[in-house]
Amino acid sequence: MPSRSTRSRTSRPRSRWGSTSSCSRRDFVTGLAAGGTVAAFGSWPRPSWSLGGSGQPIVHRGTEFDLTIGETPVNYTGRARNAITINGSLPAPVLRWREGDTVTLRVHNTLAEDSSIHWHGILLPANMDGVPGLSFHGIPARGSWQYRFTVRQSGTYWYHSHSMLQEQAGLYGALIVDPRGTDPITADRDHVVLLSDWTDEDPRAVFARLRKQSDYYNRGQRSALDFLRDARVLGLAATLAERRAWGAMRMNPTDLADVGGATYTYLMNGTAPAGNWTGLFAPGERVRLRFINGSAMSYFDVRIPGLRMTVVAADGQPVHPMTVDELRIALAETFDVIVEPAGGDAYTIFAQAMDRSGYARGTLAVRAGLEAPVPALDRRPILTMADMGHAAHDGHAVTAQVTTEATDAHAGHAGASDASVTHPATETGNPGVDMQATSVAARLDDPGIGLRELHLREHRPAWTAGHRVLRYADLRSAFEDPDGREPDREIELHLTGHMERFVWSFDGVRFADAEPLGFRYGERLRIVLVNDTMMTHPIHLHGMWSDLEDADGRFMLRKHTVDMPPGTRRSYRITADALGRWAYHCHLLYHMEAGMFREVRVEE
Repeated sequence: MPSRSTRSRTSRPRSRWGSTSSCSRRDFVTGLAAGGTVAAFGSWPRPSWSLGGSGQPIVHRGTEFDLTIGETPVNYTGRARNAITINGSLPAPVLRWREGDTVTLRVHNTLAEDSSIHWHGILLPANMDGVPGLSFHGIPARGSWQYRFTVRQSGTYWYHSHSMLQEQAGLYGALIVDPRGTDPITADRDHVVLLSDWTDEDPRAVFARLRKQSDYYNRGQRSALDFLRDARVLGLAATLAERRAWGAMRMNPTDLADVGGATYTYLMNGTAPAGNWTGLFAPGERVRLRFINGSAMSYFDVRIPGLRMTVVAADGQPVHPMTVDELRIALAETFDVIVEPAGGDAYTIFAQAMDRSGYARGTLAVRAGLEAPVPALDRRPILTMADMGHAAHDGHAVTAQVTTEATDAHAGHAGASDASVTHPATETGNPGVDMQATSVAARLDDPGIGLRELHLREHRPAWTAGHRVLRYADLRSAFEDPDGREPDREIELHLTGHMERFVWSFDGVRFADAEPLGFRYGERLRIVLVNDTMMTHPIHLHGMWSDLEDADGRFMLRKHTVDMPPGTRRSYRITADALGRWAYHCHLLYHMEAGMFREVRVEE
């Protein structure tokens, strides 16, 4: 949790997290051939590793668990670095619980700094949620803490540190809760596919660089050659107007991700692409893949060439089955899919970063050692004004010729439902706000930037052609609104920020200066989010479900993390059925640390 006052990083005991690496660009994209297995160099002890011989993670089942947080050497790029791990493994071991059981987790912190574990998406008492500074003081250095609560749900979830930037350094793992009775999702085989991003740099150094130069890791910016190409296609006047518009907004149309492949190696179950994590299957089996995005800053677009995926659960909750060719998974989201491999011995699971700066990959295979062709990275998308619905900070509208192939279809689709925006007074004249949306819409049926025209040489929108991409509009919970009441009141919050200063907030107010949001115990309320920024934000409310509504205000999908692309206005209902102090924040780790965080208090 970010502090309400300026923190001195140098006053804390420093762990041996790595410094800047000089590895090649290819090293960062694909990782070592060894797959980033835990290193055993010099006098360092060799810890247990999370992957067994079959490529399956180590799984801890039952009701009693002992977890030790510590430092473990790893090597993904040719240089040994220390990760923060649980029981010596990255990712942490898979924890497998059963709905209705009471679990006890004794966590021992061997670090020289405080730590914590948050059980993402799990309903529990506030003092068990694991967010230091709210209903919990944290796990002290060289100390221990016991979590104990009854499991009230089933599905695919995950767990991670909520202390400083430890999540980026490796402290995260998968969490599977089996239903009390028969699982309604039938499968012959079950694989966790945990996606994440690893940097050899100290995460605190990454954050410091972003604060000094927000586009430090954006190595895909447009060049003079891009200008000449656009001028040939669009004409010189239109190209100059488009460049002037972006300059006036002090924004960059290639700024899809604050941190990318310039420093990240993308991992699948803790394995770099060259390591080829492998999940086994037998021909004719129904295979359940539990996708979890446990990264610090990366969105992934996931496909399995040669296989279609039937989505059967979102954020741990069952949905009406939807068959797609590709899906985008936001940070902290989970999707369960069923695939039925037939006719081939190996299939690549390909998860490319949204900014196309790298990828994670693994293989579904009938035996270990097999590989299938790995697709090339798709072309890096370019943001347009139609993607954002933005104006300059002074309120004057900015218009520009848009330059991507799918823009016409997207603008025509979204324009009819766009609405004007009223901004909170705290945004006006605010040096921490450099962008505001002028027209917004839910855009639940938009696949998103970089996916609308993917693989379609005719440049048709993806939802009308052969390659189907999952959209929020495709998803419906397999149950009716569990509460059933109409909301009694509405709270509107704007996602705000200043790109150059790397300041992020709600309503232009950073956490250090914000008052808590107050919920009345038992009330049903509606949260309306408006994204004023050019970045996509995954928003997570602790302790309570977020029941996403369609554009007409009807219940459609129960989630714990709601993705908010630029220029969107989305709403969801909350039942305030959990007393206590709860975290509410953007799950982009460095955005949360920079101020996009609020406290929610549920009181009688």
